Amino acid sequence: VQLQASGGGLVQAGGSLRLSCAASGRIFSTYAMGWFRQASGKEREFVAAISRSGGITYYSESVLGRFTISRDNAKNTMYLQMNSLKPEDTAVYYCAGRAFHLGDNYFTTAPDYHAWGQGTLVTVSS
Repeated sequence: VQLQASGGGLVQAGGSLRLSCAASGRIFSTYAMGWFRQASGKEREFVAAISRSGGITYYSESVLGRFTISRDNAKNTMYLQMNSLKPEDTAVYYCAGRAFHLGDNYFTTAPDYHAWGQGTLVTVSS
């Protein structure tokens, strides 16, 4: 599967953005998916994950309660709704996918994923 992230941009603190991750192919529904981000000069960090059915989600503590991950398997698309954005949310956001796993699971580390999108920049001004 090929992934393409979009929806980034410049927003003021307290604002909202919705990121999308479009997947090619007909097997998107077999992939567990996740969002990661990388701020300038920092390592890539986990943001949120969703199981292949969409029934299980998991968030990093830094975004819990502000961000919502979802997916529409009929549209081969995953989303990240980001509310109450803070300047520290500024980063390049990447979507990632993992196939070939058992059960309806989620994954939280970058090595767990084998498919990556190109990233979309989110800038939150104070």
